[in-house]
Amino acid sequence: MADPAPPARWRRSFRLRLVLGALVWIGLGLALCGGALYAVMRTHLLAEIEEELGHHGGELAAMVVQGPGGALGLRTEMSDHRFAAPGSGYYWQMEGAGVLLRSPSLGVFRLSPGPAEALHEGAGPEGAVRQLDRAVVPAGGSAPVRISVAIGEDQVAVLLRGFARSLALSLALVAAGLMAAVVAQVTYGLRPLTRIRAGLAAIRRGEQDRLPDDLPLEVQPLATSLNEMIRANDEVVQRARTQAGNLAHALKTPLAILIDEAHRLQAAGQDGSVVLREAERMRRQIDYQLAQARAAASRGRPRTATPVVPAVREIVAAVSRMHRERDLDFALEAAGEDAVAAVEAEDLDELLGNVIENAAKFARHRVAVSVASHGGRLLVHVDDDGPGLPEAAREAVFRVGQRLDEGVPGHGLGLAIVRDIAALYGGRVAIGTSPLGGARLILELPQAG
Repeated sequence: MADPAPPARWRRSFRLRLVLGALVWIGLGLALCGGALYAVMRTHLLAEIEEELGHHGGELAAMVVQGPGGALGLRTEMSDHRFAAPGSGYYWQMEGAGVLLRSPSLGVFRLSPGPAEALHEGAGPEGAVRQLDRAVVPAGGSAPVRISVAIGEDQVAVLLRGFARSLALSLALVAAGLMAAVVAQVTYGLRPLTRIRAGLAAIRRGEQDRLPDDLPLEVQPLATSLNEMIRANDEVVQRARTQAGNLAHALKTPLAILIDEAHRLQAAGQDGSVVLREAERMRRQIDYQLAQARAAASRGRPRTATPVVPAVREIVAAVSRMHRERDLDFALEAAGEDAVAAVEAEDLDELLGNVIENAAKFARHRVAVSVASHGGRLLVHVDDDGPGLPEAAREAVFRVGQRLDEGVPGHGLGLAIVRDIAALYGGRVAIGTSPLGGARLILELPQAG
């Protein structure tokens, strides 16, 4: 069965959830607001057009005159010059007693009369028009004359499109301002969670031992609970270390007495080899199991972060003193002093001590240690110029009690402990061929932070 797909990013982020939710509601609100404003503006614009056409109709009614033969005329030209320009979209027409008078913009087209004193749709020379009709008795006449004033729908559409563009731009600016305010509000509101995350990272790096207490009331209980968990975990780990130390002392002392008694038996001419062999096996197992228990108790605990380069320097200094009579040359190459492993200090010393001591045992003249960071992992290479290790035997050296060279002092525990402790922290250890001619031990560990 296939693994379920991971949840989308917005489902895993408070920030994205809040911002996307606000974006949806702001978009809906502004869309409804824009639609309402557009409807109000359209109604207002049509009312203004009706009022404007009424003014033009009143102006025509005041200027129209009728001659003796029934001919219609105007005392003067219309004040709005758009009625004189062909295709302008503004038209007027007078009709009465079989006489028809039209604006130059109307050309030869004839407007169809509609209901009087009411804005209605009609047909114009270039399409639909908004038209207003009224009946007046011209000066010098006795019969009413029907006056029609119209404006093309395309002119109305131009006005509405202009308003729609201005409205859309205004709402877009409002939306941008609101979204900026939402982002600022969400960022400020979630800052305590960011502080908690930064505090936890600082705890893991070993820079502090608890979360801050000056957090908002809504998240302070969470911080208090985390602080209690950290304190309780520290107590459990410390108790486990103490118990492991007590167990080691309680077992090693009787073992030392047994080994001493076995040596006395041999000194007295009796066979104590079985006691010595079994006591030595017990001591190896105790050392191995205690190292595992200590590393398992420390794995993943907060403040698990230890600088690597200073630890390497201390161990190199100690090992070089142990092999002073051999005059070994130790070299350290580090990419940076800030390499920090997500490993407890005691366990890191156990790892580095075993691999460097192992290289020193087999080296002829030189041991080189390099520390580098790659992809969130720390790589520690320990090279020696000794006889090296055949590829077929590289896995066997990681078995408990396995010693490939009985002439070299040791119990066959070092590399087995290294492999198990590294695995508990999510690391690994391997053996290859060194550029110096001997063996290269590669220790890979998780990097803190």
